[in-house]
Amino acid sequence: MEGKDWIGLLTGQIQVTKLMETNQYTERFGLTLTQEDAALISAEQKQALQAQKRVEFSESILPEIIYEFCDSDYIFQDNYTESIVRLQEIFFQYKNEMLDEITDKELLHFMREQFEGICGGDFEYLEGTCLNIFAQAIRAGYYGHQRTEGLSVYQGMDEVKRWDRELFLEALSELLS
Repeated sequence: MEGKDWIGLLTGQIQVTKLMETNQYTERFGLTLTQEDAALISAEQKQALQAQKRVEFSESILPEIIYEFCDSDYIFQDNYTESIVRLQEIFFQYKNEMLDEITDKELLHFMREQFEGICGGDFEYLEGTCLNIFAQAIRAGYYGHQRTEGLSVYQGMDEVKRWDRELFLEALSELLS
């Protein structure tokens, strides 16, 4: 049995066990992981960390991602595993993009708020627009997110003109004139 990475195997099994423990909380939202799902997520985490050249020294962020998103309007049992894998990839990428100038909690709160709101469950919009704009602000020295732990900060940064009631009525009036 020489050449086996016993530490890696043990760490991976501990990770799978921790992920399985989240089922006690998430099952109330209709979400559970199988052993295979947990092993896949754990393996994908290792790849995501390597791709972003990151190392986790303490507890894994995965349970926190699960707890933050398990009651999402856009995550269901049939997309649960893939959603957690995608969210962890986005999380690690933007920890780097924001130069670690934001806490895990702040980033998770921001991600969740945008995912549920303006993104409507769209990972591409979360990553390519909302988090990109937010990361630019963080790198430029924005610290307003610290007061609210990452909540309610995007509205002032959003570059996309949104339809609101007044704007809709104005456009409708112009069309009918």
